[in-house]
Amino acid sequence: MFTFLTAYRARAGRGRTQAWQVFFPLAALHAALFVPLSLAAMYAVLPWATPLATPAGHARELLFGFALAVMAGYLLGPLSRQRLILLVALWGVGRLGLLGGAWLVAASLADALFAVLIAWWVVPRFFAAKKWRNRVLGPLIGMICLVAVMSLGARYSSGWSAFSLLEQGVLWWVLLMTFMGGRLIAPAVNGYFKRYLNKSGAGVQPRLEAALIILLGMLPFTLWLPWGRYLAALLALAAGALVAYRLWGFAPWQCRTRADLLALMAGYAWLAAGLWLFAGAQWQGAGPRSMGTSTALHAFTIGALGTLSSTVMLRQAVSRAKAPPDSERAFIPLVLLFAAAAVLRLAVAWGGGQAALWGAALCWSMAWLLVAWRLVHWIAAARVGR
Repeated sequence: MFTFLTAYRARAGRGRTQAWQVFFPLAALHAALFVPLSLAAMYAVLPWATPLATPAGHARELLFGFALAVMAGYLLGPLSRQRLILLVALWGVGRLGLLGGAWLVAASLADALFAVLIAWWVVPRFFAAKKWRNRVLGPLIGMICLVAVMSLGARYSSGWSAFSLLEQGVLWWVLLMTFMGGRLIAPAVNGYFKRYLNKSGAGVQPRLEAALIILLGMLPFTLWLPWGRYLAALLALAAGALVAYRLWGFAPWQCRTRADLLALMAGYAWLAAGLWLFAGAQWQGAGPRSMGTSTALHAFTIGALGTLSSTVMLRQAVSRAKAPPDSERAFIPLVLLFAAAAVLRLAVAWGGGQAALWGAALCWSMAWLLVAWRLVHWIAAARVGR
């Protein structure tokens, strides 16, 4: 699959701009700013940012403002100037929805069209894949974009339906992170082992990957069944165990000199932790607005999404600058910052209060400002080295 994407980008890249060079820095700056803005709106410090004042609005902006921009940057490849300007304009107008008022309609339309165009340009590429596990990416990305459009109404609502829809969105992102994370870690670890240890790594582990696709693909649908949350708990528990087992197979203790690989594995470990927390929340019979469910979702969105996406962004930038991975020193500080943000946010559920909430936001924002700075550095380095 990744060979196919690389070949596609090589053929189409002449005279075009790589989408990641624009969307990665924009996404990093957006992530650094929107969380403190959201908290300020929730505590009435910014009364004009009403769409961010609800948990649903906050969640939607993370999943389909930030994360969808990262996905666009990673998967779209080289774009013509016209397409790139169109997408950036739509994404930017969509972010103006946080102003509320008359901006809401324009922002909603722009956000919907942004998601539709990503699906239109990205999904058909995966239909050419030969293995069913690779073809799964097409409908999965399409489902994420569909939920992005459907959740536009949830941005302005805090009811059960809003939470339920965004919960579905998080779980589809979990499947995407599990699949893509494994596909990134396996060849990177194999290459490192062969070059420095003269042996092969665990590889993609196709049967394990297939089992994870089935378990995590079924998980969102079980939540709509009358007693589906108990089945969801079992599926999440099993999937978390398989993620942990797969991570063990990557032998992180033998990658001590590669901070980028350790960072990818740390993000993958957060997926296992989040699945176990989610399983516990469902098995206890918690309702959709329970603190237990929200806690598990934040393990995914802060720990896993933050660590994995930042590492992928920086690895891509370093690679395009034709520098060795160990040239970037920010990987471990980022792992620690995202871990601190996730733990502090989880501590809110256990009585941490506003101090823990603002501490989590500070760690998150510091991490993304660091990512933005390093991205600008490596993008400039790539241009100089041409």
